[in-house]
Amino acid sequence: MSWSPCPDPTLGAPSTVDAIEILIVPRSVDLAGMEVRRALPSLKRQMVGPFIFFDQMGPAEFLTDQGIDVKPHPHINLATVTYLFEGRLRHRDSLGTDREIAPGAVNWMKAGRGIVHSERTDETRRRTGQRLFGLQTWVALPEALEESEPAFIHHDAGALPVIEDGGLRARVIAGQAFGATSPLSTASETLYADVELAAGTSLAVEPSVTERALYTISGTIEVAGQAFPPAQLLILRPHEQIVVRAIDAARVMLFGGEPMEGPRWIWWNFVSSRRERIEQAKEEWRRGRFDTVPGDEEEFIPLPEGNTKPRRALGGVFYP
Repeated sequence: MSWSPCPDPTLGAPSTVDAIEILIVPRSVDLAGMEVRRALPSLKRQMVGPFIFFDQMGPAEFLTDQGIDVKPHPHINLATVTYLFEGRLRHRDSLGTDREIAPGAVNWMKAGRGIVHSERTDETRRRTGQRLFGLQTWVALPEALEESEPAFIHHDAGALPVIEDGGLRARVIAGQAFGATSPLSTASETLYADVELAAGTSLAVEPSVTERALYTISGTIEVAGQAFPPAQLLILRPHEQIVVRAIDAARVMLFGGEPMEGPRWIWWNFVSSRRERIEQAKEEWRRGRFDTVPGDEEEFIPLPEGNTKPRRALGGVFYP
């Protein structure tokens, strides 16, 4: 699946401008029968804190003998973060990791100097069919850690703190929020939380980090008198408390962090602060110099030959 720019709508109510810096409506594409919406990167914004890639996967219904087959492919200089609302995926990587992720859990895979992984529906769930709905995001690594050793971290849903307060229920995936701290160790200051709001409930988003965004999963929220339906990315104005009200039962992802040292180059599955490093990674994958995934060596995704130049900020991005 390839990413291509699409126009974002202009903000409507003047009062909303005080609260929302940028509104992005993700581009929707079909990937093997599953709807995928890409919010980052976009023409209007490359990153929010360290987050450089934000995909909504599904919701999709897979019948018997169907599922996801993302073949082995490489990453460098970033970390992938997978979080599911429904369904399960099997992650395998070149470190020897073989782990199934379930709703509410988090997979954090730090690519560092280079890693290869696959994501598939296992055979048991292919036989029964399943719904799949979740998010995959990428976070850029600080320059000093871009070439660090690759690593994989998994936390079950029960290990992540959950806060319940009246009509609010929030799971803190990364960083600190709502008075709780996630056990997930991140490479830079990162905020990531799954927030559910009962109808009429208000949420005050504190300026705990410089760059913050809300992504609407379900229901409709109101900010500064303007309503926002599902699949909208609201990049919030920094240094201000923003009040969000759920018009009906709603679910949003709150994410962000501190700005990175500088922009990143991005092409296909590669992210780096150095353009020449992406060119090097392309050649290494083309020549088969990355490690393989134990138990998943038979297939791989070849290097795309079109749109071969990495770009900065407004980049050609290809996601397997």
